[in-house]
Amino acid sequence: MVKRVVVGAHYGLRDWLIQRVTAVVMAAYALLFALILIFSPPAHYGAWRALFSSQAMKLASFVFLVSVLLHAWVGMRDILMDYVKPTGLRLGLHSIVLLALVAYAGWGLQILWSV
Repeated sequence: MVKRVVVGAHYGLRDWLIQRVTAVVMAAYALLFALILIFSPPAHYGAWRALFSSQAMKLASFVFLVSVLLHAWVGMRDILMDYVKPTGLRLGLHSIVLLALVAYAGWGLQILWSV
């Protein structure tokens, strides 16, 4: 019998699921946006502003943004856990990445709801 040594933080299934769900959300938004651009392309600033002024588009865009940020967090966290061995440095880099992603979420929210 082979005894398996388990190492790491045991995030496997949850991370895998987050990556797949966020990828599906991003693909659906990209398809929706492509269809809008094909069938009713905004020709000027006023049309773009009108497109993003609806609550549905704001919400869809924010869900897309949150999906991108979650996808990025899982990827960056895994990269840092695999390649940065000193614990203090890894914790510092995790904190920087997390703060940047939260700042991007706030900035995106500000942009979307200012239209």
